[in-house]
Formats: sequence, structure tokens, C-alpha cells
Amino acid sequence: MTLTHFDQSGQAHMVDVSGKASTAREAVAEGFVIMSSETLALAQGGAAKGDVLGVARLAGIMGAKRTADLIPLCHPLPITKVALDLTPDPDLPGIRVQATVRTSGQTGVEMEALTAVSTACLTVYDMLKAAEKGIQINGIRLLRKTGGKSGDWQA
Repeated sequence: MTLTHFDQSGQAHMVDVSGKASTAREAVAEGFVIMSSETLALAQGGAAKGDVLGVARLAGIMGAKRTADLIPLCHPLPITKVALDLTPDPDLPGIRVQATVRTSGQTGVEMEALTAVSTACLTVYDMLKAAEKGIQINGIRLLRKTGGKSGDWQA
């Protein structure tokens, strides 16, 4: 197997997608922010810094839009949709974060979905760290992607 971000001499490069067809593409990613039940109650009830879930949702959207600025070989993409669901889950206890990103283009939005989840999870941590330093961010992964030459994929 060859890795697409390296040329034949092993040098890193941005993949040339100019010959690829523009197709509808979507990616869905998830992650979990694990915390104590007491901290989860703060996240749901309004922590000192404000609306934890609302701020994290906006941070995730912003993260998806800035992916090409953060990941060196990602293409800047015209994102057509970013949606984040942050769901308190007392069974974790913590917050389930899921991001859906869409575009119509020559390359996929998997990295944008993963960046959206990562940014949202980090924002939850930032807003709640005063209450609990041991919060964990776990399980960030791609759940599914559609479109493109490689077709659909699901975890």
C-alpha cells in the first residue's frame, strides 16, 4: 500500500485532486468527553463560563472551517454543512460529541469532521477544567463517509 501524501522519493506533498470528479461528500465523526457526574451537571446547568455545550458547538463548527490551516496537507474546502450534536450521557458520565460535515468537491471531508469533534471536545475540557482536571477525551474516530472514488465507508 502507498500513502497518498508522499511522492515516489518519500517527500510530503499535497495530493493533486485536479483530475477527480466533483461529487457530494459527507463525513460523520464522534468523540467522548468523560467526566464525573458532578461536572456533567455543571455542563448541563450552566458553568461559570456560560453555556458549555453551545460554546463547544460553535468551536466545532469553527474547527471544521479551519482544518486546512491546522493540518498541513489538507485542502481548503468549500464546506456546505457542519452540524454538531453534543449530548449529555449520564451513563458515561460525560458528553457524546458527533459532527457531520458536507461538501461537493474533489476530496472528502473526513478531516473536517474529525477536527470539528476534536475542537468541540477540547472546548468542553477548557470550559470545565476548573471543576475537574481529570476530564478525559476519548474515542475520536470516523464513523462513516460517503462519496468520492473510494465510495462509502462505515466503521
